[in-house]
Amino acid sequence: MRPARALIDLDALRHNYRLARRLGGGKALAVIKADAYGHGAVRCAQALEGEADGFAVACIEEALELRQAGIRAPILLLEGFFEADELALVVEHRLWTAVGSPWQVEAVERFAATSAASLHVWLKLDSGMHRLGLSPDEFRAAHARLSALPQLAPLTMMSHLARADELDCVRTGEQAQVFSAATAGLAGQTSLCNSPALLGWPQVRSDWVRPGLMLYGANPFPDGTPLPGELKPVMTLESRVFAVRELAAGEPLGYGARFVAERPTRVGVVAMGYADGYPQFAPNGTPVRIDGRPGQLIGRVSMDMLTVDLSEHPQAGIGSAVTLWGAAPLAATLAERCHSSAYRLLCGLKRVPRHYLGG
Repeated sequence: MRPARALIDLDALRHNYRLARRLGGGKALAVIKADAYGHGAVRCAQALEGEADGFAVACIEEALELRQAGIRAPILLLEGFFEADELALVVEHRLWTAVGSPWQVEAVERFAATSAASLHVWLKLDSGMHRLGLSPDEFRAAHARLSALPQLAPLTMMSHLARADELDCVRTGEQAQVFSAATAGLAGQTSLCNSPALLGWPQVRSDWVRPGLMLYGANPFPDGTPLPGELKPVMTLESRVFAVRELAAGEPLGYGARFVAERPTRVGVVAMGYADGYPQFAPNGTPVRIDGRPGQLIGRVSMDMLTVDLSEHPQAGIGSAVTLWGAAPLAATLAERCHSSAYRLLCGLKRVPRHYLGG
């Protein structure tokens, strides 16, 4: 059996959720959209359901998968609904929905006029990201209109921070001020903080927080901050050496001959490639761990294989364990080396079977 696999540490996931909730000082929705950033939404939700205040997903398909798996906690649709007809499913499956476009406000009003069912709406303000959300004037008007509907539960007011992962940028403070002004005097709880806001902006807080990347133990800041040191990586991506080659000085390795041996080089061929989600253009010298010791990638990553330098690892050979990311090297470290992001690496995992640890 091909040895590539991802180990998912559910105890680490729970630790990171507790950290997020403690930092937020209120309630926390665990963001498990995109199959929990590649970690498996159902298993992650099951691991957290005993203590999570709720979950957040992108769309109703992701929510229904969780409900079918027996998840009973609140689930928020971050993108809201795409068709007005989905509102019946939202009610049937006890979902919460974001509302961030004028047409969605109108759809909620029409639905409420014909249904006695209760809706939980998270009204979204565009505080400066300019992707989804109502302008401040539209927001206050929509709040008044929706609050007048007896079928609606008390509104939650939300927005999204665009540059909270840039600690030297004033935009986060500006957005927080816009949000505070737009929600001033309005009834309802608030939700503003994402992972970087929780870790890097203690002056920005809300009633509900929405940790995503930090749940999975990845640092959202390129230069690091003290708090991410408390995060525990949840995923360890690993495989094994299944062939060993000897290269003479001057010989090339792999596609494009991007690596040429400067000395006799012992090469390990590892069952892991870009079809599994490892970056195709990871450069020579990208860190890995070989039997627990620091090692490095050499040669271009293939669809199903990559190659590592075994010259300084005389103990290594067929069957040696190779860690691609986890506690070391960190996914964020690999992402920076590959001009990518931890988000993309984790969400891009595919084909590799997941093995769950910690119940």
